[in-house]
Amino acid sequence: MAKQVVDAMAMQRALTRITYEIIERNRGINELVLVGIKTRGVYLANRIAARLQQLENTEIPVGELDISHYRDDVENPDHGIVDIDVDLTNKRVILVDDVLYTGRTIRAALDAIMDNGRPASINLAVLVDRGHRELPIRADFVGKNIPTAQNERIKVEVEEIDGSDGVYIGE
Repeated sequence: MAKQVVDAMAMQRALTRITYEIIERNRGINELVLVGIKTRGVYLANRIAARLQQLENTEIPVGELDISHYRDDVENPDHGIVDIDVDLTNKRVILVDDVLYTGRTIRAALDAIMDNGRPASINLAVLVDRGHRELPIRADFVGKNIPTAQNERIKVEVEEIDGSDGVYIGE
C-alpha cells in the first residue's frame, strides 16, 4: 500500500517555489524555454509556465520531450525522433521532470536536447529528488527531497491524467 508523502497543496507550493527560484536564478525570464519530459514532466512544465505568465506577464514556450529513443537500455536506438517544437538554440532551457532517481532519464534528455540545437544553458527542475544517483547529475531546482530505499517506488500523480495531485511512496 502506497503512502502519500506530498498532497495537492504541498505540490502546488513546491511548484510555486521552483517558479520563483527560476526567476531569481535567471534574473528574469528572457530567452527562457521550458522542456517537459513526457509524460508527467510536461504537465509540471505547463504549470510552471502558467505561474511564470502570472508573475512576469510573459508567455514562456513549453516543449515536450520523449526520450524513449535515447534510453541507454534500448538496443539500436533511433536518435532521429524527438518531439520538441521549440527552437532551443541560444535559449536558457529548463528541463522539467517529475522524479530524479538514477539520472539516466536526464542523461537521455540532454542527448535529445543537444541533437535539437545548442542552448545557451540547461538547468534541471524536478518535483521529487529521491537519491540513488548512478550518474553525476544534480537538479538545480527541487520541489521536495524524499530519501528512499532502493526497493521503494515513488509515484507522482497529476490532476491532468490521474485525476488528483500527490506524491506517493510504496514498495
